[in-house]
Formats: sequence, structure tokens, C-alpha cells
Amino acid sequence: MALVLRDDKDGIAVLTLNRPEQLNAMNPQLFVELRAHVDAIAANTDGVGCVILTGAGKSFSAGNDLRAIQAREPAPTPHFQAETIAALEALPQPTICVVRGNCFTGAMELMLGCDLLIASDTARFCDTHGKFGMVPMWGMTQRLPRRVGLIRAKEISLTGRIVSGQEAVAIGLANACVPDAELYSYAIDFAQRIVMNSWHSGRGNKLLYQQSQQLSLAEGLAYERDHSPGIAPDMAERVANFGRK
Repeated sequence: MALVLRDDKDGIAVLTLNRPEQLNAMNPQLFVELRAHVDAIAANTDGVGCVILTGAGKSFSAGNDLRAIQAREPAPTPHFQAETIAALEALPQPTICVVRGNCFTGAMELMLGCDLLIASDTARFCDTHGKFGMVPMWGMTQRLPRRVGLIRAKEISLTGRIVSGQEAVAIGLANACVPDAELYSYAIDFAQRIVMNSWHSGRGNKLLYQQSQQLSLAEGLAYERDHSPGIAPDMAERVANFGRK
């Protein structure tokens, strides 16, 4: 059974973590399959304009598979999971994480590799590293404070408390929180709005936003001027057609 499913339609690639009986707990093999899909999508900018990452069943993911940790199941390289999340973050296409139910610890680190987040009203976000005597290695301490601010990130990690979908929106972790029954349709509509726009612009906006966040304002302004990918090949056509539909 595939541990990560892929379904493509109309320029949207949907990746689904597929261990629902284990609440999509992430073992090394799941990351191997996820990495293969991420690498394939990265090389297909003409066929994929947006990526949705979600989980099968009632939870996005309970996090790192504790049984796999106890069994010392090996990953291909010492930092393969972190490198896979970095590869997801580096995808040229915009990415949306869609979360219902649990999104705990390693799953939060995976979610933070996506550009955008849509949560169900059943979503529960929690960093449980401290409960098990662990310390983050997949990017939590770097990506979470950039999303919600340093003091809020420290609170979430040090207390291990649960953040609801509604609170995730309030603190800037999520873009939207919607009723569980509407989650998938809302996510597809959200992705469709992205792919209706220029894919060239989408990739360019993502690149500039990501790269400039590590720079001062002056450096970021210079980076935008010097590294903008420029206008899309179909810009003239889009301008001519504007307002006709």
C-alpha cells in the first residue's frame, strides 16, 4: 500500500498521507515516498501549478511514528526527514497544507514547510517534543516563530498545549478555519484560485517572498529588483483579455 497518494487534476497536485489506521504517523518509508513525489513535482512546473498536502482519514498526522523510533527504522540519510521538509518548502509551486484532526509535533514541522494552511474546525496543533524528552530537528524552532512570532512559538513549544483551528487563524498560523465537512471543497476552491492566475507569477511571488524574509528591508528591496523573474510569456494576452469574461 502506498503511504503517500498523489492525485492530479487541472494543474493541482494533491498529496495525501495514507496511514489512516495509524493517524498517518510518519515513518521513514512515508518520507521516502513523500520525497519522491516532491522531487517529481519540482521538475514539472508546466504541469503542476499548486500543491495540496493533506492526510487520509480523521487526522492530518499524529506526528513522528513512535514505534518506528523504538524499532530504530533507518532513514536513507541522517537528516532525510528534515531535508524532505526543506525540499517541500523549496518547491517552486505554491503549497497548501490542509489539516483536520491532529497535527502534532513532526506533523507540525511538515505543515510549516507549506506556504499556506487551511484548518478544519476539528484541527488540533500541538508540539509534544517536551512530553517525550525530545528536541526539534526538522525545523520547528526556525519556521514556527517566523509564522507566529517568537514569544508565541516559545509558548506553544514549552507548554505543549493544543492550539485549535480557530486559534491558529487568530495567531497567524493558518489562513482559514472552516467546518470539517467543507474542508476539502474549500481547499480545492482555494487552490483553483491560485492556478487561475499566472503560474509564472505564482512561482515568482513565492520565490521573492521566501528569499527576502532572510534579508533586511534594504537588502530585500534590492533582491526583489535584481531577482524578479520578470513578466510572464502570456502577459500581453492576459492584459488584452482582462475584463472580457
